[in-house]
Amino acid sequence: MAKIAIIGAGVMGLASAYDLLKAGHQVEIYEADDRIGGMSAHFDFGGLSIERFYHFVCKPDQHLFTLLDDLNIADELVWKETKMGYYHQGELHDWGNPFALLRFPRLDLISKFRYGLHMFWSTKRTRWQDLDAAEASEWIERWIGKRAYDVLWRRLFELKFHDYTGNLSAAWIWARIKRVGTSRKSLLQEELGFIQGGSERLLEEIESAIKELGGKIFLQAPVERVNWDNDQVKGVVVNGESVAYDYVISTIPLPFVPRILPDLPEDTLEKYRNVKNIGVVCVIFKLRQRVTENFWLNVSDPEMDIPGIIEYSNLRPLEHNIVYVPYYMPQSHPRYQWSNEKIVEEARSYVRKINPQLKDDDFVDAWASRYGFAQPICQPEFLAQLPPIKTSVEGLFVADTSYYYPEDRSISESVRIGREIAAMIPQQ
Repeated sequence: MAKIAIIGAGVMGLASAYDLLKAGHQVEIYEADDRIGGMSAHFDFGGLSIERFYHFVCKPDQHLFTLLDDLNIADELVWKETKMGYYHQGELHDWGNPFALLRFPRLDLISKFRYGLHMFWSTKRTRWQDLDAAEASEWIERWIGKRAYDVLWRRLFELKFHDYTGNLSAAWIWARIKRVGTSRKSLLQEELGFIQGGSERLLEEIESAIKELGGKIFLQAPVERVNWDNDQVKGVVVNGESVAYDYVISTIPLPFVPRILPDLPEDTLEKYRNVKNIGVVCVIFKLRQRVTENFWLNVSDPEMDIPGIIEYSNLRPLEHNIVYVPYYMPQSHPRYQWSNEKIVEEARSYVRKINPQLKDDDFVDAWASRYGFAQPICQPEFLAQLPPIKTSVEGLFVADTSYYYPEDRSISESVRIGREIAAMIPQQ
């Protein structure tokens, strides 16, 4: 039996802990937050337990399905037919199927054909390696043409990725298209999933399983440093106290790693520092009426600085209508420094612009959640720029959502990487 410390109680850390405990190891998890779950954690939204940041399940999320089976809650995964829309320059359009594309008035027929062909081919492609070195905006524009790129992609990219828009991996963007594009009931009907009770249900079950297997979770316990000697990990420092461990797994955002591992080789530290991230301020509204019938509404409007809204209650039925309005931006962006009240008020004006029939008393409650490292920026040949998960220090493993590449952030990918790390530690 090895004694193992895991830094971070997001799904990646929890999945790793679960497998290691089942293998007979002793595992203790340290989490700086006051709750487990990371970006999948819930909060009390006026009596409703809801995710701080929206999540949904797609048909390719096999690693999540396997974990749900292991925890005996697979029957609590529900699939629902959903709709997608596109709000373009003051007009609301259907989106996400061939007929909606044909009816869209902003493109000529040839552009529509090229766009549809690109979407179709992206869902059928199985290899990403030949897209690894390609730049995403150039790849898309070659397929669909400048007109279609300007109408359908340019502003979405600029509002999601800002200064990094022209330096994104085509493989990474392709994987995002494929994940959602293959989560369909038919060519005309999208189908997405949710866990009854939300992500909290999964977190409750895996936390219970971890504790039943003898694992420990320490909340509000940030790790200050990882100790090692002669290239062998020795343990961690928490609240000024050294605790001995045979292995240490870090799952916190890579930009934090140099703080707790300052003595790693400088070239390795520089690779961690070079991973850029986009933050998010996610405004959540509780409404008496729906904004639209769509789960996902892409937004491209010169008067609105958001790439879209997610009407979560159109996926998971709830007592009130729940709408997420995400602002993606670097922490250095002026809007990231706005007060919650100011950004909520702006988001409210955007929602009312999309649906002018909404009245003041339709807005029951509002909340803003922030996370500075919501989205790693994956540049061409991104994976080759990352240090190996198994570091040069024996017994030390480091990963975060950057290692999902070319896949996008999802609970399923967190499970995958967490379990892969657990498998790297030999059974005693």
